Amino acid sequence: MWMGIDLGTQSVRAVVASDDGAVLGSGSAPLNGRRDGVRHEQSPDDWWSAVRTAARETLRDGHRPRALAVCSTSGTVLLADRSGHPLTPALMYDDGRAPGRGPGRALWLLRKYGAGGEARVLHQADLIVARLAGRLLPTDSSHALKTGYDAERGVFAGPGLPEGVLPRVVRPGTPLGEVSREAAEETGIPAGTTVVAGMTDGCAAQIASGSLTVGSWNSVLGTTLVLKGVTAGPLRDPSGVVYSHLSADGTWLPGGASGVGGGALRAAFPNADPAALDARAADFEPAGAVAYPLGSPGERFPFTAPEATAFLLGRPASDADHWAALLQGVAFTERLCLDCLDLLGAPVDGPLTFTGGAVRSGYWTRLRAEVLQRPVRVPQYSEPALGMAVLAAYGAGAADTVADAAQRMVRLRHVVRPRGGERFTEPYLTMVGELERRGWLPGPLAAHARARTENPGRAGNTEPPGRAGNTEPPGNAGSTARTESPGSTERPT
Repeated sequence: MWMGIDLGTQSVRAVVASDDGAVLGSGSAPLNGRRDGVRHEQSPDDWWSAVRTAARETLRDGHRPRALAVCSTSGTVLLADRSGHPLTPALMYDDGRAPGRGPGRALWLLRKYGAGGEARVLHQADLIVARLAGRLLPTDSSHALKTGYDAERGVFAGPGLPEGVLPRVVRPGTPLGEVSREAAEETGIPAGTTVVAGMTDGCAAQIASGSLTVGSWNSVLGTTLVLKGVTAGPLRDPSGVVYSHLSADGTWLPGGASGVGGGALRAAFPNADPAALDARAADFEPAGAVAYPLGSPGERFPFTAPEATAFLLGRPASDADHWAALLQGVAFTERLCLDCLDLLGAPVDGPLTFTGGAVRSGYWTRLRAEVLQRPVRVPQYSEPALGMAVLAAYGAGAADTVADAAQRMVRLRHVVRPRGGERFTEPYLTMVGELERRGWLPGPLAAHARARTENPGRAGNTEPPGRAGNTEPPGNAGSTARTESPGSTERPT
């Protein structure tokens, strides 16, 4: 059995899974933070309390995992002492008081709190790993990426941080230590359980999707939209909108995070019944308006524009038409992200998987497949915590590669095959043109997006592989997927 722990913005989740991917136990506990304007902080002690609760719930039937791994939000940092005890609140990934990539947040904490020679920079997962093992352990290159770690060179890049403040870095999947007796008493996780170096939540979701072969991609749609894929080497992007994580087995996981997603739907319709609106939105294809549904100001993928804001071109005929425009606008942005990746030279014609809270909406899943004009796979269970259980299996030596472990442990729910989606071409190009007109979307990417609409054969493969682990019979997303509030449990990365 293998255990995964996922530290999110709103909750901590944990699972224990068998070697063939059956989820034997799961648990969760809520988290709260402090938001005030651009400020967003959480208490590291609250993380540990939530981990204790989620772990005990997961293991309530007496399961004994052999190894575990932990994922967390990308870019969240805090200062701790040499024993791993927090000295400061945690600066969350979307706190706007310091730069989000590089050592900026760590520098901000050091300047604000001082902390002297005791201070050590920890990422969100590092704190929990330290509490589990009873001592500070190395971090992984995935969590360290946004603190300025250069995985190609194997060093932290960027000036300003005192020597000895940053942790030692190892590759994800590296065995780090064991759960201590004290932590076992608090969490119920057996003492001696191997602790394996994890990855960020976006990478964890990708592992849980089974999209681990070169050219395959996973699109995580919840509050926001995150795309991650697999390439043989790091993807070069001079603009910086796409960045690459080093995988546990030596491939690279490029991707980016957009601000569009289910958050914009909740903002526009705070008291809506999503299932009812989905049913009515099917009458508006395409919608009477074109939306760019940013959840909050600023965009970072497929282009960088701090001044970008949501817009709606045209006047919807009804709430259902407005809802349809928002759903379609997210799908258009997803399509533009793939156009961006193609322009950068990434292979994008491999299998495509959808995960995240939005897959609960069968209608939205089918709509996205039709806008993209490619088949998509929907896993049976795609929580980032499962991705960490898969990584734990690899790290403990139960598989030669992470892909091999995922082949056993990731199960497909169904495959969604699109009908004709040409009706969405004109509104897609309208959104592209408006983004370019406002000066947010670079001209070469706009031109490439237009060119790809004329050559849809480059948009993706015609059929995905028949299995990713154990596969159930393919079905139609509109008839088999349960429809709930999209994006209710995911968060940006």
